[in-house]
Amino acid sequence: MTTLVRNAWYVAAWSSEIDDKLRRFEILGEPVLLYRRTDGEIAALHDRCPHRLLPLSKGKRIGDEVQCGYHGLRFGPDGKCTRVPGQDKIPPSAFVDAYPVEERNDIVWIWMGDADRADPATIFTLPQFDDPSWHAHQGGALHIRSNYLNVAENLVDPAHVSFVHPTTLGNSASENVPVHVATEGEAIVAWRWIRDAEPIGFFKAFGGFTGNVDRWHYYYLYTPCTAVIDFGSAPAEMQIPEEERDRGNRVFALHFMTPVNENYTIDRWMHLRNTAIETEEASERIDQMFQIAFGEDKDILEAVHAEENRPQRRRPIRIAIDRGPMVYRKRVAEMLERERTHDVSAAGNGAYVYHD
Repeated sequence: MTTLVRNAWYVAAWSSEIDDKLRRFEILGEPVLLYRRTDGEIAALHDRCPHRLLPLSKGKRIGDEVQCGYHGLRFGPDGKCTRVPGQDKIPPSAFVDAYPVEERNDIVWIWMGDADRADPATIFTLPQFDDPSWHAHQGGALHIRSNYLNVAENLVDPAHVSFVHPTTLGNSASENVPVHVATEGEAIVAWRWIRDAEPIGFFKAFGGFTGNVDRWHYYYLYTPCTAVIDFGSAPAEMQIPEEERDRGNRVFALHFMTPVNENYTIDRWMHLRNTAIETEEASERIDQMFQIAFGEDKDILEAVHAEENRPQRRRPIRIAIDRGPMVYRKRVAEMLERERTHDVSAAGNGAYVYHD
């Protein structure tokens, strides 16, 4: 049974990854062709000719159309066949699926499900993207041999930081600090504050803190595949309240997880920060630290996925810190269940009278 939700927006690529070349991607187990049209907009097509199944990415562009490299069938950016060499009539079945695409904040979003349900208003965003007092910087892409569910769960789990990232994003001061969890809103949220403690390695290097700090981690997980980690530090003597985190050194680490297939996830990551906004040197230093920390996550997640695919002698246990991940799994299961059926009950036929 699949774990892949189709009716959702996924990040297909950074904008910088797409140009006028025909580029093949795999998303939700499907081959996808992406390229920029002559007007700068992005076309997204199923990367398989319906004739002999050659990937269209192995063909060539004719203007904004794509010509199959096997027998020359041409397809427009809307997926419709425009030419079949050697015959005048174009069969109705000569088409490829075209996927809705939106480009926001130098990010390419794609909808792999029912096209009529693709609402651009539901694409993830943050107000800080358009705030000149914040700096946005795209980092890299982490290729993880793991199901996306494990990757996403890791991103709503503050408790692992002390043990997986002891020199970068965490330290022993937070091991026994309670984690708060809220599951009623659009995002599942897990958070905690560590008051009057030694700064973590990240903020020693980036924030220049030498004395004790108050620091925080807020993990927001949006189903199925977007996570935001709001973390930062402020001098302990400031005693800032939770709602005034902008007074400290504050960073949003954004993770856009793209399930390539059931066993492979690409985590494209970036950050927004409210300090050192005029220099790219700070961006490079942050990238270096994130690469170390996310490499630590990759090792853990790939090992977990490998063990999940081995025979199990006993059922895994769940502990108190698993509340967020358990709710996340439930929400994904509900999304998948809605996709397994076609709900036409709203039309009604008079046979039932509802009183709810």
